[in-house]
Amino acid sequence: MSLSPAESLASLPTSAREKILRELTEDQLASLVWDWEGFYARPEQVMPKGEWSTWLLLAGRGFGKTRTGAEAIKKLVCGPTPLTGTNYQHIALVAETAADARDVMIEGPAGLLSVHPKEFRPLFQPSVRRLTWPNGAVASLFNAVEPDQLRGPQHSLAWCDELAKWRYVIDTWDNLQFGMRMGDPPRVIITTTPRPLQIIKDLLKDKTTFVTRGSTYDNRANLPRSFFKNTVSKYEGTRLGRQELNAEILDDMLGAMWRREQIENARIRNQDRVPPLSRIVIAIDPAATSKEKSNETGLIVAGVDDRPSHLKHAYVLDDKSGIMAPIEWAKEAVKLHHLRAGDRIVAEVNNGGEMVEATIRSVDPNVPYRAVHATKGKLVRAEPVSALYEQGRVHHVGMFPELEDQMCSFTQDLDRSQHGSPDRVDALVWALSDLMVNAQRPQFVFA
Repeated sequence: MSLSPAESLASLPTSAREKILRELTEDQLASLVWDWEGFYARPEQVMPKGEWSTWLLLAGRGFGKTRTGAEAIKKLVCGPTPLTGTNYQHIALVAETAADARDVMIEGPAGLLSVHPKEFRPLFQPSVRRLTWPNGAVASLFNAVEPDQLRGPQHSLAWCDELAKWRYVIDTWDNLQFGMRMGDPPRVIITTTPRPLQIIKDLLKDKTTFVTRGSTYDNRANLPRSFFKNTVSKYEGTRLGRQELNAEILDDMLGAMWRREQIENARIRNQDRVPPLSRIVIAIDPAATSKEKSNETGLIVAGVDDRPSHLKHAYVLDDKSGIMAPIEWAKEAVKLHHLRAGDRIVAEVNNGGEMVEATIRSVDPNVPYRAVHATKGKLVRAEPVSALYEQGRVHHVGMFPELEDQMCSFTQDLDRSQHGSPDRVDALVWALSDLMVNAQRPQFVFA
């Protein structure tokens, strides 16, 4: 039995599908388990035919991007039998972080190990970041936090997952491209939820790129009803929902206090290019709770160079925000303080009061600490920090997608019901206010 991708069993009406299944032998039925294109895939999940160098799959959360990427790699690497070789023997698997490469692309429920039958499943060796197939093909794992890993190795095939979230996206992509010197032709598969990054726009314009678009709703039949009831319904029609569910590439929001062009023009893509810093702070905007649907705790690391006060530039070094219990964000803040040789931890105490300091000191009683109180509205506090960006005096070291999305959605009529509390931005404002806006205050406050 052979069906075209457009006629996959999964896409047929129930009666037609059941009729075909009744006519299959036991061996044919068993083979369907591994027949991605003929049984499971929707047409937009089937790897395109023809000449292309990059397959750019821009799709919303829950579309099935990971499964699509894994199945495409399997098809290109695996021949008709376990020992058949192909043109694609040297593969790069590139994720946002090393953990994502392992937990999502390799061992995840839709990862590479899950899409292979037992007799042809590749061997995963975590200690050497390597996946080896029975036919000799080898995939190496890389991440966008360490772009220099990709200097030197040559590849014929690459799978890049969630490229729009990569920390050092330009350096990582450039290093990967220089190594795509094997295969006939060398090919790159990108599975990502889009963001309005220049690299995405450039890929869309490239004539060698095949573009597939999709939304969360395309995979509705395979997603829990509760996901649509509790999550999708919350974001439907919002700007965040248009990006994360419908996979729209959204430009700057009218009236936003930050513009992507400002951030991009001042960005430093390599941490080695950051000058010596005279002060570094870790800023915390604690959330009131740590439940699944709670606001995030903003946790931002930033530093300032040693120029005269009116010429100083600030550098955003890290964003470790997330939903965390108090002891978790306290441990993370203290760890960052020591890791970065910080000068102090700055924390807003409007929600937590003395509990904030007590929690931090339970981790390290001697850490330099300063409490800050929000006596002005968020927009008023953010205005002088926004002005620093306009002057080109604040540099993001790498990419911070979630933070930058919040910044570029931060308007005078910010509607929390649609965008949530801008906790990352709040922490950013506290950090840069301490370093730049209120630089004349005493450098340390010990309780």
